Amino acid sequence: MNHTMNLMKQPAIYLMLALLAASCSNSSSTSTEESAGAPDTVAQATGDSAQMPKVDGVSGATNVSNPPSFNGVIMMPPQSHVTVTLSMGGSVQEIRVLPGQYVRKGEVILTLANPAFIELQQSYLDAAAQTEYLKKEYERQQKLVSDESASLKRLQQSKADYLSMKSRMEAAAAQLTLLGTDTASLSRNGIRTYLDVRAPRNGYVTNMDINAGKYFAAGEPVCDVIDKSAPMLQLTAYEKDLDKLQPGTRFTFNVNGMPDTSFTADLVSVDQMVDNVNRSIKVYARILQANTNFRPGMYVVAKITDKKH
Repeated sequence: MNHTMNLMKQPAIYLMLALLAASCSNSSSTSTEESAGAPDTVAQATGDSAQMPKVDGVSGATNVSNPPSFNGVIMMPPQSHVTVTLSMGGSVQEIRVLPGQYVRKGEVILTLANPAFIELQQSYLDAAAQTEYLKKEYERQQKLVSDESASLKRLQQSKADYLSMKSRMEAAAAQLTLLGTDTASLSRNGIRTYLDVRAPRNGYVTNMDINAGKYFAAGEPVCDVIDKSAPMLQLTAYEKDLDKLQPGTRFTFNVNGMPDTSFTADLVSVDQMVDNVNRSIKVYARILQANTNFRPGMYVVAKITDKKH
């Protein structure tokens, strides 16, 4: 009976071995097919990675360089920013304009009261009158000498008196000219009580710390007049960016408070001094589109775009 049971188990064992062999054959075939397809997959992955920018494994940032940016401010060229300085001191008598107001060249900004101004006018008028008299006396002495009716000594004295008084008149006239006073008008209309302080050019009045009665000494500034028709940028650059800052470099910049509008400027010059503290360099660019809202000192951020042709 045991022999019979052993005979029945043998076909079952053979069947299990056959199934196991078939399974191993299929696995080997599948593995072979996957291995065969692997080179195409690797090649595809290699091709894709060659087209993609490299990525920093730590920060995740790509190695694509962005154009450098520069911080700075709007400024006016030195020729367009004039400080009104007094050649003669005095107390403020009348103020004709307000801070921020537009003035034209020669327009009176304020008037000053100073007795020395009156004395200077008087000195000029006296010298002018004396010069006229001495000139005629000198001419008369010349004629007398030619007729041998006067001595050469009196002629020389008359000439010296005339030239001395003439120099005094011219010196007083020069001082009045520095004060903006027309000597021809003074001779016609007489002495003026107050000194007029006039605008040196067209522009806007700013930095005006003035009130009636305030005293200003000679050489002290009273206000500034700025012409905003040709604004510029003053940008801060660093040594590493110098090779990118060549003549004709064009910037695109945005102004603080006007974020939705971009403007352009062309590089004019690069300062030759490097700041010893932060190693920065000043860069100056001419703004191509003047805007009435621009003010000196407004903060800007600029980027290099290209070079103009």
